Amino acid sequence: GFLSPQLEDLYATLNSGKARHAFAFDPKLCMAPLPRAYQWADGSAYLNHVELVRRARNSEVPASFYQDPLMYQGGSDDFLGPCDDAHFASADWGIDFESEIAVVTGDVEMSTGPEQALESIRLLMLVNDWSLRNLIPAELAKGFGFFQSKPATAFGPVAVTPDELGEAWAGGRVHLNVESQWNGKRVGLCAAGDEMTFHFGQLIAHIAKTRRVRAGSVVGSGTVSNKDWARGYSCIAEKRAIETIETGAPQTAFMQDGHRIRIEVKGKDGHSVFGAIDQQVRVS
Repeated sequence: GFLSPQLEDLYATLNSGKARHAFAFDPKLCMAPLPRAYQWADGSAYLNHVELVRRARNSEVPASFYQDPLMYQGGSDDFLGPCDDAHFASADWGIDFESEIAVVTGDVEMSTGPEQALESIRLLMLVNDWSLRNLIPAELAKGFGFFQSKPATAFGPVAVTPDELGEAWAGGRVHLNVESQWNGKRVGLCAAGDEMTFHFGQLIAHIAKTRRVRAGSVVGSGTVSNKDWARGYSCIAEKRAIETIETGAPQTAFMQDGHRIRIEVKGKDGHSVFGAIDQQVRVS
């Protein structure tokens, strides 16, 4: 609240070409907008994704999932920059990208409701929530949730204030498409708005049910997913689920050493909103 007006003045000065010490922007030099955060909590706000994964293994989605969002607590001490290589010790772990959107909060009091929680949103970011799919089943079987199967998360080069999205920011949702390119081929152009079952205010309120949420907390949407399969996918696991539903078995392999993933959101004007995440997998 104290710094925002000063940053607004700097923003206006820079855009008018009058800022001293201005320099060309290079996303390759960027760390994550918040290289470390007090909290990284990722939801699963697109229930279509959950439905597909469950359907692929002949399992129904519990009714409670439509009333109470899924969420896990990720590591927030080591976020990756938008162009950082993603290092893994083995391709056998099932390396998968997840294209998402996240918000950064101000302070939120315990028991804050969804609509009031929306007012705490200060910034929005683009996310690649890396997952190691072949490690997930054994971890979930322990009953304590994700840990080793969720390595460092990557973020786009720029965090933006909600007003930068204009009319595309409505109802706690980003009404724009999230594009995913895997090894140079577009595999997903998924609409992030209408099919988001739980909006960001509901996700923040879920965290705040039993605790205060401190400023600088990052809350993710989960994999952006649409019912229209023609829009593609925002993670390989969803593609494999669709293949299993259609043919009885997955056909698409997970990522290998040297594979690239590029994730980007463009505004109504065609310009990149957050800049792009453009990462290469390194297995060693």
